[in-house]
Amino acid sequence: MKTLWKQILIDNRKAQFDYEIFDLFEAWIVLRWVEVKSIRWGHGNLSWAYVSIHSWRPVIMGLHISEYPFNSWLKMDPRCDRLLLMKKSEITRIQTKLKTGWYTLIPMEVYSKWNLIKLAIWLARGRKRHEKKQLLKERDLDRQAHREIGKFLY
Repeated sequence: MKTLWKQILIDNRKAQFDYEIFDLFEAWIVLRWVEVKSIRWGHGNLSWAYVSIHSWRPVIMGLHISEYPFNSWLKMDPRCDRLLLMKKSEITRIQTKLKTGWYTLIPMEVYSKWNLIKLAIWLARGRKRHEKKQLLKERDLDRQAHREIGKFLY
């Protein structure tokens, strides 16, 4: 069995804290060659990006891809909307879940799988402030417990 080669190029770390994850989807991003080169260098930002579905076409909005420094003739908008390629069955599943609850589509990471640029999308619900505080308390208690256990082991 072949092992898949996956390299994370851009990630959205704050989204793990701000959102509660329910489901994960994968999509291809339609890009121009200069955008691919820039993403492979890691010149992108997912912090304000979100995914929406317009007439059965998923689109990522707010993904910032900086200009490729060695490109002088092709100018591009760094924040333009980019089309995502997904299966129709996944799109219908996403739309039914979006209609039933208070969910949103959050782009988590842009990565290359073999030689393709893909996007990991989360179906998530935003956390409230008291839920975030509770999560921080739990992390702090876990960290203290591991420190105490580590004192006794060594």
